[in-house]
Parts: sequence; C-alpha cells; structure tokens
Amino acid sequence: MKKISADIVIVSGGTAGLAAAVAAAENGASVIVFEKSGRTGGCGNMASGLFAVESRWQRAMQMALTCEDVFKYHMEYTHWKADAKLVQAYIEKSASTIDWLEKMGVEFVAVESHGVGNQYLWHIVKGTGQMGSCVNMMNKLADRANALGVKILLKTPVKKILREGDLLSGRITGVIATNSDGEEIRAEAKAVIIATGGFGDNPEMIKKYTGFEVGHDLLSMRVPGLTGDGLNMAWEAGAAQSGMMMHLMQQSAMAGHAIHASFLQPNLLVNLSGERFINEEVVTHNNMFTGNAIALQKNKCAFAIFDEDTKNYYMKTGFFFDTGYGVTQRGPSVRATGFDTEIEKALAQNIEGLYVADSIEDLCRKTGISPAGLQKTLEEYNRACDTGRDLLFYRKPRYLRAVRQLKFYASKFFISAFGTLGGIKINYKTEVLDKADDIIPGLYAAGADAEAVFGDTYPINLPGNTMGFATNSGRMAGENAAAFVRSQGK
Repeated sequence: MKKISADIVIVSGGTAGLAAAVAAAENGASVIVFEKSGRTGGCGNMASGLFAVESRWQRAMQMALTCEDVFKYHMEYTHWKADAKLVQAYIEKSASTIDWLEKMGVEFVAVESHGVGNQYLWHIVKGTGQMGSCVNMMNKLADRANALGVKILLKTPVKKILREGDLLSGRITGVIATNSDGEEIRAEAKAVIIATGGFGDNPEMIKKYTGFEVGHDLLSMRVPGLTGDGLNMAWEAGAAQSGMMMHLMQQSAMAGHAIHASFLQPNLLVNLSGERFINEEVVTHNNMFTGNAIALQKNKCAFAIFDEDTKNYYMKTGFFFDTGYGVTQRGPSVRATGFDTEIEKALAQNIEGLYVADSIEDLCRKTGISPAGLQKTLEEYNRACDTGRDLLFYRKPRYLRAVRQLKFYASKFFISAFGTLGGIKINYKTEVLDKADDIIPGLYAAGADAEAVFGDTYPINLPGNTMGFATNSGRMAGENAAAFVRSQGK
C-alpha cells in the first residue's frame, strides 16, 4: 500500500471539490484531490452560470435585489425547512465568490433570469455557447489549484473515509483510494471534504431514497460516475442523512426541437384519464411546479394538446410567452413560423411522445388517453374558452383557446431531473453532523452531496442555485477545513 499525506483530502474534483481545493490552499493548507474520472470539473463542465446576489454585475445593471430579499424568499419558499444559517452564509458569500473567480481569470458576460419571476441572479460564464460555458470556469479553478501546489490524482477513486476509534468520538484521519493500476493508496489527513455530486447515476439509490424508478417514471439526466460514493462513505463514517430529493422538472417529448415552444404555451394539459389537473399557465411559468403536479398523475405523465386553429394562431399571431422557461410576454414578435415543416421532420424522426391526429378518437388511440374522459374534459374546457371563465382552475381568459378544430397536436410530458440534491447533513460551516447532530471533527461536505437547502422543490426563480451552492459551499468548506487544520497544529 502506498502512503501519502496532506493537511486536507478532497473527495472528487468537480465544482465543489475544485472550489474547496483552491480555498483551502489559499488559506495555507496542503491539499490532495482524488478524482475518479479522467478529468476535473464534473457536472460544472456542463453548466452555463451560477447564482449570486449583490454582485458588481448586478450593481452595474442597477438591480435593487438584495441578500435580504433573496434570503426571505428562499426561506419562505422552503417553509423554513432549510438550515437558515447555512442559507444565509451561502447567499452572503455569493457576490464575493464572483469577485474571487474573476481574479482567477473567469470571465462573465451577463446576468440573466430563467424568466420565472424575472430575478436576474444567473451569472453566465463566457464561453463558445451558453450551455457548458462553465467548463472555462472549471479550467481556471484547476489551473489555480495547480499553481497553489494542490496535488490532483485522476482516475483514483476514494473507497473509504478513515476515522480513528469509534464513530462517536474518533477523529477523521484520511482516506483509502485506489489508482488506475489497482494500487491501494492510504492518504493521511487532518480533514476530509466530500464533494462527489450526489447519486444521479445510481437507479437503486434513486428508487430507495426518492421513490422514482429510472426509465419507468423518471427520465433523468444521468451523469456518469455520480453513484453516491461520497454519501455511502460519509454514512459509513457516522454522518447523519439529510433530506434527499431529485432536481425534478417537467419535460416535453419535444424538448430540444425547434417546435418545442409551441407545446410549452398554456395549452390544454390532461392526464391519462383525460382530465385536467393544473392551471396550464403554470406549465409556462414554472416547470418544477408542473413536475410536482405530473408526479401525482397515473404513470407520472401528461399530454399537452392544441388544435389546428391554435397552431395557426401561433404561426401568424405569435406565442403567448417566450420560448424558454419564460414568462416574458412577446406576442407577435415570436411566432411558430416553421411549424408545418418542423412537425413533418419530427414525425419522420418517429419521436416518441409526439402525436398528430385527425380526430379526438385517433388521438386517444395513439396516446392511451381515456376517450370518455377526454371528451368530457373537452366539453367543459371548450365551454370555459367560449365563456372566458375557467371554473376549474381559474386560468386567465386571454390564454383560453378551444380544442375542436382538426388537426390535433399533442406532446407527452413526463418527469425529468438534472440530478440529486442532499444526503449528508451539514451545518452552516459545512461541517458534517452525526446522528446526534454533533460535529464530526475534520469531516466536511459540499455541493450536491449536502445540498439539502431547497425543501422539496428547486427554486427555479432563483436561477443558478445548484452551481452557486456547489461553488460557494466548496469555498466555505475549504476555508473552514483549513482553519480546522490550523487549530490542530501543523
């Protein structure tokens, strides 16, 4: 067995792990990062920006939003089920983290909103394209870590966290890892930071801890390698579990296609029984809330339906709402001009979940929707459209458009997820807690492994939160672990 040592060992070199490594090294600690894949950055390589409030970018935009505003909203949104001191520490640190990153050479190009609530908090990193532009930020963090002498060991997964004595009083002493040659490595350290990104690539853990079955009622983004290693090692070392959730959202079968926007408008949305179950404005306003509602339906799916008349309206007059997550009203400036051509292309591709039918009976046959249920719903819904009064869910009259003109278009909506959040219970200093809520000295967790700060629904109107929490909690963990090491004496 090979033996090495450092003040701090970091398990994984993703967003939180790299931020922790740089912060710890800047505070005088020697650091080793173990990364089981062949490159650093993790999920951060696929992101486009991160959350911050009261940054210099927002001041330049003359935005009045404050840390106090965001804290109050966040805590009310989570019904105070999140650790208030952790949320406050994260929010208050976020602006300085933007400055910290810029000093490393990270360039930002804009502050944007998802459209939901129009809160401009999402600091977009400069790149060749919006999605994945944070790879530049990951590279800068890795460069900074290397310049500070951080040792990064790729293709070297950690297998076990070492703790002296029993799980009630023993101190953290390091980790056991294995390199690509199969050689076992014992890394001794005074502190360990876990930042492995959750368990989004582990169907068994997803089913056990969230109740969703991947491939059956959940079609999630599975990032290879996020198998819950850090959580299982932390629990084995005595850590308490925190609330675990999927970063849930609704997803249309047409996602990523040119005509997707047409199906994201406030169209009729029904379940397999043919019944409405939501005010369809929510579909456009908040895909997380829509995901919650769809999760309650049979087979956790739904169908957005509109007719030829509404299609022509979208083509000639324009959408009610912007084409993203959006609530920005655009009207005639954004139209479905190429719908007919694009629908033919999509049908030729045999996209599962896209339907075009010449009758309601044909639509029900193709989708599996109950004909009797849908017919009854259409009678009620079309009456609401004709009178301008939605007596079921109070949808605004201007968004009510009847479904009766041949042809009929439908897209299946299902539950999707970006990954998992939570699993390791921490305090506001990112120190890991045991089952008695006592601190495990020298053990820290950051990022998705410890991200139990969102209650049961991700706050999409505070955009960039996953990346923001990963970066800021990683930075906090690095600083606090370095302070702990100093307190123990070199």
